[in-house]
Amino acid sequence: MAGKLSAKAIKLADLVSYQEGSVVSRAIINNEAGTVTVFAFDEGQSLSEHTAPFDAIVYVLEGNVEITVSGDKIEAEAGDMVLMPANEPHALKATSKFKMLLIMVKG
Repeated sequence: MAGKLSAKAIKLADLVSYQEGSVVSRAIINNEAGTVTVFAFDEGQSLSEHTAPFDAIVYVLEGNVEITVSGDKIEAEAGDMVLMPANEPHALKATSKFKMLLIMVKG
C-alpha cells in the first residue's frame, strides 16, 4: 500500500493481522514528509526503548498498550492517542493484543 495512493475508505485495523509471538507492520505512506504505518502486536510483544529524530503519534486501534516516554508510563487503550516527542526515549509493550497507527512527521 505504500506505493501509489488511491482515494478510498479503509478499515485500518484490517490492514494487519495478529501473529503469535510477533509484531506485524504495514506501511501506508513512506516518503520524505513522514511515515504512516499500521502495527499489530501479540500480547507481551514490545519495542525496546529508543529515540527518533521526529515527532510521532500513536493512535491505538484495538487493545491495550503501555507506552513509556522519558520514563513516564502511559496506559493507552483503543481510541487513545499518545504523542512521542522527537529525541525523547520511548518504548512500547502490548498489555493485550493490540493494533496501532503510527504517524511520524519528518518536517
